[in-house]
Amino acid sequence: MFDNKEKTNIEALGEFGLINHLTKNIELVQKSTIKGVGDDAAVLDFEGKRMLVSTDMLLEGIHFDLAYTPLKHLGYKAIQVNLSDIYAMNGTPTQVTVAIGMSSKFPIEAVEEIYEGIYIACEKYGVDLIGGDTSSSKQGLVLSVTSIGYADAEDVVYRNGAQEGDLICVSGDLGGAYVGLQLLEREKLIYLENPNIQPDLEGKDYIVERQLKPEARKDVIDLLKEIDVKPTAMIDISDGLASEIMHICKQSSKGCSIYEEKIPLDPMTFETAREFNLDPTVCALSGGEDYELLFTVKQADYEKIKFKMDISIIGHITEPASGCNLITKSGNVHPLKAQGWNAFPNSESADK
Repeated sequence: MFDNKEKTNIEALGEFGLINHLTKNIELVQKSTIKGVGDDAAVLDFEGKRMLVSTDMLLEGIHFDLAYTPLKHLGYKAIQVNLSDIYAMNGTPTQVTVAIGMSSKFPIEAVEEIYEGIYIACEKYGVDLIGGDTSSSKQGLVLSVTSIGYADAEDVVYRNGAQEGDLICVSGDLGGAYVGLQLLEREKLIYLENPNIQPDLEGKDYIVERQLKPEARKDVIDLLKEIDVKPTAMIDISDGLASEIMHICKQSSKGCSIYEEKIPLDPMTFETAREFNLDPTVCALSGGEDYELLFTVKQADYEKIKFKMDISIIGHITEPASGCNLITKSGNVHPLKAQGWNAFPNSESADK
């Protein structure tokens, strides 16, 4: 989890001393940040634009396992998954707040590693860390991030705008994060059985990184603006392709057809899934945590996007009576099911 160098107990600084220690080097870069850390609340000015706000939590034992999750990567990922929500609204993230709950087993050096990852993500994406909270926790490590951003009113994209005939598009490739998780879990079990055996992750860097260090797709939003394409509906893929397209269809009161042969899969994802006796398509449909963007566009925009290397057209929106369907490589039609990750496994609903 962290190395064996001498540790500094958090109690040596106290809550406010810890906050000052972690935030003393913050440099604000956003014009909209009037006041950041240091008062009862941050002060922002978006000059009449639509403000976008989203919050996500990462819980130890639920969303991550410290047996194989580096703390710096965890801090980085916590920011990324939140920025992804703002990009999914076709917006620009500008600020984040971070709340962290931790047990007494964490020395200051461990918390510094988490914040190092946070600061790297903030710098890369040009967002300001403007506040948050720290607390003790008896339930393990907890990270809660709120992201704030903006967009012009006419640029905001919701989930409910898909129209019959719209093309369904996805960025990047899918299933890698889930397959990477299976690999990490396997190596953890092997290590627990025999600590003398070192993890065997050689040649699997891509799918491991997809799980531990995802990237919010700011580049895709920039590309769509560059080619003058505004999606009719959009969502980020956190719970699997099937779950996310069903969210769009439900809120747009439409159906869809997704073509299995069009779903983008990286060769490493495909091959490793087969090693685990998993169906690569199912990994893409239900795995989640890819944080790619799933969006619909008008057919008139086809010529603008058809040759964009990092965008795949995987299907189209249909009338609601048709339902949500997967057309397999053999031409069979199967109803899509939302079998992605469920935050409340005892719940009867798979909805977010």
